[in-house]
Amino acid sequence: MVMATSSLYTFTFSTTSSFSKPSSFTFCSNTTTASFSLLQPKSKSTAVTALSHSHKPPSPVPLPCTDQKPREECGVVAIHGDPEASRLCSLALHALQHRGQEGAGIVSAHNNLLHSVTGVGLVSDVFHTSSLSRLPGAASIGHVRYSTAGHSKLANVQPFLANYRFGSLAVAHNGNFVNYQSLRSHLEENNGSIFNTTSDTEVVLHLIATSHHTSLLLKIMEACETLEGAYSLVFLSEDKVIAVRDPFGFRPLVMGRRKNGAVVFASETCALDLIEATYEREVQAGEVLVVDHTGTQSLCLVSHPQPKQCIFEHIYFALPNSIVFGKSVYESRRKFGELLATVFPVDCDVVIAVPDSGVVAALGYAEKAGVPFQQGLIRSHYVGRTFIEPSQKIRDIGVKLKLSPVRAVLEGKRVVVVDDSIVRGTTSSKIVRLIKEAGAKEVHMRIACPPIVASCYYGVDTPSSEELISNRMSVEEIREFIGSDSLAFLPLERLNMLMGTQAPNYCYACFSGNYPVQPHQLKLNLPHHAFLKNQEQVNVVSV
Repeated sequence: MVMATSSLYTFTFSTTSSFSKPSSFTFCSNTTTASFSLLQPKSKSTAVTALSHSHKPPSPVPLPCTDQKPREECGVVAIHGDPEASRLCSLALHALQHRGQEGAGIVSAHNNLLHSVTGVGLVSDVFHTSSLSRLPGAASIGHVRYSTAGHSKLANVQPFLANYRFGSLAVAHNGNFVNYQSLRSHLEENNGSIFNTTSDTEVVLHLIATSHHTSLLLKIMEACETLEGAYSLVFLSEDKVIAVRDPFGFRPLVMGRRKNGAVVFASETCALDLIEATYEREVQAGEVLVVDHTGTQSLCLVSHPQPKQCIFEHIYFALPNSIVFGKSVYESRRKFGELLATVFPVDCDVVIAVPDSGVVAALGYAEKAGVPFQQGLIRSHYVGRTFIEPSQKIRDIGVKLKLSPVRAVLEGKRVVVVDDSIVRGTTSSKIVRLIKEAGAKEVHMRIACPPIVASCYYGVDTPSSEELISNRMSVEEIREFIGSDSLAFLPLERLNMLMGTQAPNYCYACFSGNYPVQPHQLKLNLPHHAFLKNQEQVNVVSV
């Protein structure tokens, strides 16, 4: 057992995976200006006191589509105790590329110096032999990101690296702070803080810098106690890695270990698999884990009786080969498809998926329905990054570049199309039209989640509520809009039944509008009648 003491708090740390007793923190308002600077790119490689920081020049990023799926905004990795930490970190980020494709970064620690390389683009664009050679050391953290529209710039690419009066610190964040604006305003008005990015993550560094504690761990604990919303955070100092998960456990964070004893944290277990780290457990909701040369220490930041894990990790975000929140993503999606076939059967000749996220649910649907699953839509993996959207006169060109129908599978057939979700509806309408143009006799859409009627404020890039088609239209109206012969969503109550005893531990805010942590600023007002419209209508709609 290890004990840390300050003038205000006493904490007991355990070197096992169990929690210590919950500790209560009260944020102390500080009126002094902190000695803090967030490092900005000055050249390809810039040394600032005890830090080195280099950025790759911006490269083209994907243009926004007219109808995006909900997007997970980031993935994080942390490694401690391996001489190849930065190279392993880059490989783990490759495994998490689906969680963010607009920017990537790694910070490593070596000889009491923190070294950083960040860049706009894919992991493969940013990291190569020469860039990784600038990241020595046995500890590192990494990040891949998406961003909201208008914020895809180099300054926002994490991990963020800062030099303050007690040393150097880097942080990478997956999630979203719902009280970001109020915290930022407080820091600017009362502490004179100057922000260099538009990312909410920078608030964490300012809170740490303005803390009166001398212990880094106490600074981090105090900062996290002021945060509201979703966060899975990894920190890197000169001698330790710290992982923190919010009290509700919105976003996933897992812990693994390599054969040489190196400890690894990652957003998904697929990252552990790639670098041959054995999955040990989740970082628990409200847990803080500290890894240094003495071993691993665990404590409880704050306890919460009811976790609220993001259900969309199992519906769409995570890779099928990952274990998320202790459950196989593949098995969850297969069961979603089986349930759709049970509740909403339809006479059909073939089952196809909207690739890639709809494939496993489609397999489950086909198996339960006793109908062949075939690859009716072929996805191109080579468009998006340098593709320039043509004029609107060329109808559906974006979807046709990404998805190509297989006429031999579709022509003359009654087709069930399984997709993971419908957001704005425009892409679904184009897909239905593509399939019918390929000769399909009937097209029946089956959606492996309930209607999305509310925006997410916990780290998922979703449109405003008024842009969500299920918030504006009934299921029948959506069916007419997309042009399918029938349409059915996975009912929310059936989804709850499927999740069993773990159902209360998931967040369903995007399906119900009931937020576990109330957003401080709504994207747009959300009429309550829209929830009732689609939550009460569970019968299949067809013509």
